[in-house]
Amino acid sequence: MPGPLQLRGPIMKFQPAGGPMTQVIAPQDRIFCAIDTTDLAHAVDLASRLGGVIGGAKLGKEFFAAHGPQGVREVAKAGLPIFLDVKYHDIPNTVAGAVRAVTPLGLRIVNVHATGGLEMMKRAGEAAREAADKAGVNAPWVIAVTILTSLDQADLDDVGLRGPISDRVVKLAELTQKAGLDGVVCSAQEITAARAACGPDFKLITPGIRPTWASTDDQKRIVTPHDAMAMGTDVMVIGRPITKADDPVVAAKRIVAELS
Repeated sequence: MPGPLQLRGPIMKFQPAGGPMTQVIAPQDRIFCAIDTTDLAHAVDLASRLGGVIGGAKLGKEFFAAHGPQGVREVAKAGLPIFLDVKYHDIPNTVAGAVRAVTPLGLRIVNVHATGGLEMMKRAGEAAREAADKAGVNAPWVIAVTILTSLDQADLDDVGLRGPISDRVVKLAELTQKAGLDGVVCSAQEITAARAACGPDFKLITPGIRPTWASTDDQKRIVTPHDAMAMGTDVMVIGRPITKADDPVVAAKRIVAELS
């Protein structure tokens, strides 16, 4: 079996500037492309073509269910940092074991669900740090999903989560920070509130990003890449505007140009 993947160093550095955070990183490194497919060859091809154009690739449950850790290794050979978007949510021991198992892949980011609770998140973070040290790789950011961007207020009401979405996101972000994790996944519409609650060093990863020239698809709480960056997101996850474009590289470069 191949050894642990050695990926490039930290991709984000921010410093206070008398209030708002000052960007000290190239805009393209904020973009992770969501490669949601079961086609391994297509995923590897996309990652290879996007190398040097954007900051990383997000591989989700669809891909991981089809190809597992070896598939992640194959995509990572292209050199893009990997966000393994598996959203673990189970009893603390099970989630810790799952995070411990994937950390040696040399991931940049891995996530759990904040609604799994404080103890589950604590155990996940501890497992990632211990496994990374044992495998000789950098520990990934362990982040927590707050409220999925496919959900709106009516959807939350349907499942019994009453109150404004922003309030729910902030409460879950504060719990995530208390657990010692690195950050959360949230809609860009909640960036300002989450940043105010959790401070400048807490990572905010934002899906549901759509350029003005792209369709919204199944996302409901969306903003443009330019607006998300202005609000202070650390990483923006962009999928179909890139992957479904006639030329994904041209589409990715167009987004980068809009951020520059």
